[in-house]
Amino acid sequence: MKRKSIKIISLLFALIIIISSSIVSTGAISYPNKVKTQSDSILLVNMDTNQVVFEKDADSKRYPASTTKIMTYIIVAENIDDFENTRVPIKQSVLEVLENTGSSLASVADHVGKDMSVIDLLYSMMVPSGNDAAMVLADYVGKGNVDSFVKLMNDKAKELGCKNTHFANPDGLHDDNHYTTARDMYKIATYALTLPKFAEITNTTSYTCEGDDYPLVTTNYLIDPNNGGDYYYMYAKGIKTGTTDQAGRCLVTTATADGYSYIAVLLHAPYKEGVSEGYGTMTDAADLFRWALTELELKTVATSSTPVCEEKVNLAWGRDSVLLVPEKSLSAIVPKELNKDELIIETDVPESVDAPIDTDTVVGTATIYYQGSDGKKQEVAKVNLVSSEKIEMSGILFVLNVITTVFKSYWFLVIIGIIAVILICYLITSKINKRRSKKNRKVKHYRNF
Repeated sequence: MKRKSIKIISLLFALIIIISSSIVSTGAISYPNKVKTQSDSILLVNMDTNQVVFEKDADSKRYPASTTKIMTYIIVAENIDDFENTRVPIKQSVLEVLENTGSSLASVADHVGKDMSVIDLLYSMMVPSGNDAAMVLADYVGKGNVDSFVKLMNDKAKELGCKNTHFANPDGLHDDNHYTTARDMYKIATYALTLPKFAEITNTTSYTCEGDDYPLVTTNYLIDPNNGGDYYYMYAKGIKTGTTDQAGRCLVTTATADGYSYIAVLLHAPYKEGVSEGYGTMTDAADLFRWALTELELKTVATSSTPVCEEKVNLAWGRDSVLLVPEKSLSAIVPKELNKDELIIETDVPESVDAPIDTDTVVGTATIYYQGSDGKKQEVAKVNLVSSEKIEMSGILFVLNVITTVFKSYWFLVIIGIIAVILICYLITSKINKRRSKKNRKVKHYRNF
């Protein structure tokens, strides 16, 4: 029953994306700011509107390290119905593959020969980033075949619309064929947030598994007030960290304050063991969250009652134009100190439209752009344009238009031309025959004398 409900969630998630993009779509825009970032790839998105507000090389391929486990969680959640009561046997053979890999572990080996609940394994995987827990879960769901589990991961990535993602394992250990992008990871994480227990587990700072006498502690200092130190940011929640020499520091996290929520994906911040061990992703995330939460706000950028342009109308008696308005009022995340001159509206409408026109008839679209002091024009949103009033069609003008159209049509002119040629030929032939007939009568007349 739970698996069926998750499939429904997956379909609804895809449907929401399709509907929101087809009616009123928000654009991918990167507002200028003074934040100095260390991460090479960044995507910051307002979760209330799904609007990108800042990005940096968001489509470049990066190694995801342990942020991979977000997808691992998704596959587990879609294949196991009961987290609390499903027990998984802990096999030494599954854990042996992690020996000498430098993996982060959650002491799952202490339970070899016994079993653990799926909920404990999920906490072990997401809180201290246990590769051991990830392998045990992948082996269990894959029915003894981790490669089968990885195939499910890649299939799900394609289903979520990830265009530059490929997984080679469930834990994030480095593999040249294991990569993603900030934009793809955003799609994966936002879907994961719709699944049972995900938000709760990934925002947990300390957890003790059944039978253990020691707690699992989060690797995410951004959300940990006890161990986070200067990295702690009070508005942050979840989601997952990741680190390898090749991937650098990686982080997916969210923040909520004053009615606004943001999600940030940060990949490949500087990291080298013993040399550069700072958490640039966490510094970047906190600084970007502060900027977005203090300097951006949701504003109405187009209303359904404000005309955008005027459109020529055909076949309407006494009317030759109509005002076009947005199909619905449109709000977008923009800078609080926005200058109206920084918003530019461009329309895409036909040269004219024929009556009848109703107020729900989509005539064209309007694209709203932000153009800052750097002169760069970026799309904020796009909205359908409809008529501001209902306009009836004139029957007389319609008939006249049909007649005019017929008279101007290619085949009508061809037929008229053919008839004209036939008529000319007939007249010429008649004239020739008439002359011959007249001549013959004269000849007969003279013979009579």
